Amino acid sequence: MSEQRVRAGRPATVFAAMAALAIAAYQFLPDHLWLRTGWQVGIGWAGVAALLIGAHRLPRPERLPWWLFALGVFSNSTGIAVGNIAESWYGLVDLPTPADPFFLGLYPACAAALTVLIRRRDRRSDWAALIDAATITTGFGLLAWVYVIAPVDLGDPMDRLAHATQVAYPIGDLLLIAMTTRLLRSGGSRGAPFWWITGSLSAFLIGDSAWVVLDNMGETGEALIGIPWFYSGLESVFLVAFVLFGVACLHGGAREVAAPADARQAGLGKGLLALLAGASLIAPAVLAAETATGRVADGWSIAACSAVLFLLVVARMALLIRHVERQARQVRELARSDELTGLPNRRAWNDELPRALERARRNGEPVSVAILDLDHFKRYNDTYGHPAGDQLLKAASAAWHSALRDVDVIARYGGEEFVVLLPAAAVEEGHRAMVRALTATPLGQTFSAGLAVWDGVETSEELLGRADTALYAAKGAGRNRIAVAGRSSRAAA
Repeated sequence: MSEQRVRAGRPATVFAAMAALAIAAYQFLPDHLWLRTGWQVGIGWAGVAALLIGAHRLPRPERLPWWLFALGVFSNSTGIAVGNIAESWYGLVDLPTPADPFFLGLYPACAAALTVLIRRRDRRSDWAALIDAATITTGFGLLAWVYVIAPVDLGDPMDRLAHATQVAYPIGDLLLIAMTTRLLRSGGSRGAPFWWITGSLSAFLIGDSAWVVLDNMGETGEALIGIPWFYSGLESVFLVAFVLFGVACLHGGAREVAAPADARQAGLGKGLLALLAGASLIAPAVLAAETATGRVADGWSIAACSAVLFLLVVARMALLIRHVERQARQVRELARSDELTGLPNRRAWNDELPRALERARRNGEPVSVAILDLDHFKRYNDTYGHPAGDQLLKAASAAWHSALRDVDVIARYGGEEFVVLLPAAAVEEGHRAMVRALTATPLGQTFSAGLAVWDGVETSEELLGRADTALYAAKGAGRNRIAVAGRSSRAAA
């Protein structure tokens, strides 16, 4: 690790160490309301300060997502003080309390920050990632509906605002689940700041889920909350979430979090596959749980969720099939094309030549084949270097391709040797085509070529053998010329 990298990560390390000490000390504070409230709010505001300081070190266009995270942390941590003041001084405990807007402010702020990060990391739409996020969110959404949202009675006008506030929390958590999943499916850098952001969001979700579980446990949950060390530990989950955002922003790699991704898409790893499978199995698990109690109270909800999950799985399978087919086409194209020049390679040529001869036989047309070889290419390589030699091969192949007819096929046979297929071309037309190619050779270079006309009965190998013999005759005659092969032995016979 370089000294520069160590120096870049030092502020984050120092802040993380101080925050860890503060959170550890919180476990041993006396049961004093305002001391504990001030400690929690102080840690939250310290996370906000770290976010603002870290964002200030970044270029101005890259500060927006960190400012939005800071806004969400400030709103949520400030809600702790507002809630305790409202309850202790004014007795405001019924929903909605003055603290609820502050607590709920975390969700839209973090969702907006994640939206900015995702748009900057992925310049193009990724439908597979969207479907994955929708699948996971739908599965957990059923849990939120059955155990949190549906039990709330929204029919009483007197309590409608209170119930809406109660429902807003699980909806906010579902929003964070969707955005966090989409962030995990994005491309781009996955350094330490990326995982600290993910850890902070996960801590918020774990803390909220724990409160929901404890609330559904009734008296048992209330008894657990009454245990001081248990309650302090639960509150510390949110304190950890506050500071992890700041650690991520202070790190020297914070700028890479919003850097555009390369063309490579995030793969479907084992962890994501397990999460998708688990989310898809939530609906049958809820149905089994309700069936075991002897009363299926949420049948329509389970059916709707199952239908949505089924359609999402089908859509994901369709995308995977298209991706596999596209990769297969690319593999086939790569297997039949030369990496340097982009021309067909020897394998493609060996497939094309027999077909061309068969077409010529059926149509009664002539067909010519030429083998050409750059003159003194080894000397050119030794003089100017291999990169210059590669540039010559690319430039020459492009020039020859432009000089030939549209129906002609030129392929790289190996090294500096190329082959040309000239359909419906006898000796005269084939020779003219090769002269045009010789004239178009760039950088003052030349080639030697051997031209052979198919006799109508010889094999592909025999035809190429005659062209190769003519090529060596052209080289022996002084290079920079096209030699025409003589008649084949079968034609002479």
